[in-house]
Amino acid sequence: MRISRRALLRASATLALAAPLRGNRALAAALPRETDIVVIGAGAAGIAAARRIAAAGRRVLVLEATGRFGGRCHTDGTTFGAPFDRGARWLHGQDTNPVIRHARETGLGLVPAPQGQRIRIGRRNARAGEAETLLATLVRANRAIDNAARGRADVAAATVLPNDLAEWSGATRFVLGALRTTKDLDDLSAMDYARIQERVTALACREGLGALIGRLAEGVPVALSTPAMQVSWGKRAASVETAAGRVAARAVIVTASTNVLQAGGMSFAPELPKRQLDALARLSLGSYERIALELSGNPLGLGRDERVLEQSVDRETGLLLANIGGSSLCTVDIGGGFARDLGAQGEAAMVAFAVEWLVKLFGSDIKAKVGRSAATRWDAMPYIGGAASAAAPGGQPSRRVLMEPLQNLHFAGEACHETLWGTVGGAWESGERAADAALKGLGPAEPPAKSKRPAKRRQ
Repeated sequence: MRISRRALLRASATLALAAPLRGNRALAAALPRETDIVVIGAGAAGIAAARRIAAAGRRVLVLEATGRFGGRCHTDGTTFGAPFDRGARWLHGQDTNPVIRHARETGLGLVPAPQGQRIRIGRRNARAGEAETLLATLVRANRAIDNAARGRADVAAATVLPNDLAEWSGATRFVLGALRTTKDLDDLSAMDYARIQERVTALACREGLGALIGRLAEGVPVALSTPAMQVSWGKRAASVETAAGRVAARAVIVTASTNVLQAGGMSFAPELPKRQLDALARLSLGSYERIALELSGNPLGLGRDERVLEQSVDRETGLLLANIGGSSLCTVDIGGGFARDLGAQGEAAMVAFAVEWLVKLFGSDIKAKVGRSAATRWDAMPYIGGAASAAAPGGQPSRRVLMEPLQNLHFAGEACHETLWGTVGGAWESGERAADAALKGLGPAEPPAKSKRPAKRRQ
């Protein structure tokens, strides 16, 4: 039995999930010593901000700590010989998402996300009535969280779940919590959950979302492998210290993740106010990892891009996407506290879990069919440190706090969006918003100076 993806998302339960500038301008020479605005981070938010600033005729420089574009959009084209998105996979909102509009302008291929998912109970498929029960359970749980969010006090989403979820309790917690938000419902603000904008439709990029962000970065001056060590900010001037030198600017936009900023790898002078520090702490990143397996010969007996969810009894579960793009590549997504704990054990342990999980659902013949494998470890990446921001109970207002300019210092990224947090589109919109605020602070651009002609000498 399959559940319509549109029906499930309409019930607010997710089971997943200017033309481009030409010429790559990743900087290989010495950094410029000054610019109008420095953007820290070459993910979706940073590239969006830089494009907006360049379009306004201002000088901009992007500093990226890693050696690639994309941030949490990372397309691996080598491990399996085909595009494999290690991070963000879907673009939501076909009519409103600016990234989709820009993607169409690049000519890269956009394909619809899978439209349904198979429900597995042990080694059999769920019957029609069982699948309908799951859908009804998700709707009731979702409604309970939404109702709680209307109260004055913000609470953990798990505390308001109905008491009669019965055998679908594990699946409900996984779908609404770890899978949708990257955090378990026990650690999630009910208000933050309720503010999530409905994500009914989704598209994927055939070449990969990381490849798409790299294409959109064409024409933007980006210094790769250049971590920002200290940001100085104030009323008039700003600067960023790097190992390659100091860059003076009139404003700075920081798109680093909340976990990176909390870890203190980047310092600020003067230090950030307590209000912003508290906001960062309440918007820490959850965990979401992806385990990829090559399964030749389609031993699972599933269709192209078919999803599988199980009737889980605990948090040790996942979401299967099989035969991606008609290939033998399958991925198992895990999230929340389980993803955090399993990821800490290393890639081998993650792959072992995925194989045993598939054996549990489809039989022991699966083991002999496993070819190449890979697993993400976003929590362990030093310049990212997790998956997506999800507010702790009481922390939903922190998103608006991070959106407030601090004189000539601005923050952007998915954490700085109140309804599209955790999405590429939300990160892009926040980058454009921060760029507009920074440009406004600069004031109108000065017109080019006119050359003065010498006065004619009177005869």
